[in-house]
Amino acid sequence: MSQAAVPRVKKRIGFLSFGHWHPSPESATRTGADALVQSIELAVAAEELGIDGAFYRVHHFARQLASPFPLLAAIGARTSRIEIGTGVIDMRYENPLYMAEEAAAADLISTHSGGEGRLQLGVSRGSPEPALNGAHTFGFVPPEGQTDADLARAKTELFRAAIAGAGVAPADPKMTGSTGALPIQPQSPGLADRIWWGSGTRATAQWTAEQGMNLMSSTLLTEDTGVPFDELQAEQIELYRDAWAAAGWERTPRISVSRSVIPLVTDRDREIFGPRMADDTRDQVGFLDGGLARFGKSYIGEPDAIAAELAQDAAVAASDTLIVTVPNQLGVDYNAHLLASIAEHVGPAIGWEPNL
Repeated sequence: MSQAAVPRVKKRIGFLSFGHWHPSPESATRTGADALVQSIELAVAAEELGIDGAFYRVHHFARQLASPFPLLAAIGARTSRIEIGTGVIDMRYENPLYMAEEAAAADLISTHSGGEGRLQLGVSRGSPEPALNGAHTFGFVPPEGQTDADLARAKTELFRAAIAGAGVAPADPKMTGSTGALPIQPQSPGLADRIWWGSGTRATAQWTAEQGMNLMSSTLLTEDTGVPFDELQAEQIELYRDAWAAAGWERTPRISVSRSVIPLVTDRDREIFGPRMADDTRDQVGFLDGGLARFGKSYIGEPDAIAAELAQDAAVAASDTLIVTVPNQLGVDYNAHLLASIAEHVGPAIGWEPNL
């Protein structure tokens, strides 16, 4: 029996875009400008549908979204309610103090309609990428005896201290008339509680709780015990909650899980995604980074059937936020249709209500 009871919380639905673009006739996003502008437009459309969150993947050296803060600030200025986040920022590439300034500025821009900022930033050590030691090319090389993962965690610690208002640079008495340490500016109240760690294992989920960060878990776990993906992920969440309770944190943490969800409502849905049903609607197990990994299945099919399946998904039930991946290269109109289908057919099955 878990030591920490699962709280009854509002269920949220967000979307995750990888921001792909490719110069081919089949793609609705053929340039980087297309991917950026359409990312903003989709967030606006999602807010009109009552979707709770707009999240974006960050990749480097690829035809995908790479620099999140200009995009997040633009979305924050165009919207009023929807949460805006990342899933995830690879901290190996970041200057943590400059990132703290950018994050606070983008968060404050999102407060234009009143209230607290809306940024929900997912960060992590990163994932396999096209570049060989890409972060080293950016000038970020781990000190001797440390790994890239060590460096990412150290940068995250400094970033979180900076957005919480810690002094991080010694004052120059000739300029300030005083000594002591200066914090970064601006500061955005509440942002420090809205940082998530992208966790791929049960052990890193426990570490995430010990650090006081929210938990973001995707459609991939870099371990396998032979049980279905949703059960393994639910175990990850339970261990996270137990570790959170043991650490004595006072606030209730946020927990998200990602899923690929495609209700087949129209003929175009069936034409594009129907052929994938046989292969994608079951878990996959393979090797990644030198070990076994389990990939969660996609939910593709008739709306009532996949709604019933998701209602039985153990990890979806244990989380407060379901983040659905979207095929961004199909364009804004198609993805707004997809989100509308999810809102209509899937949302009620998992206890979600539109944020309007």
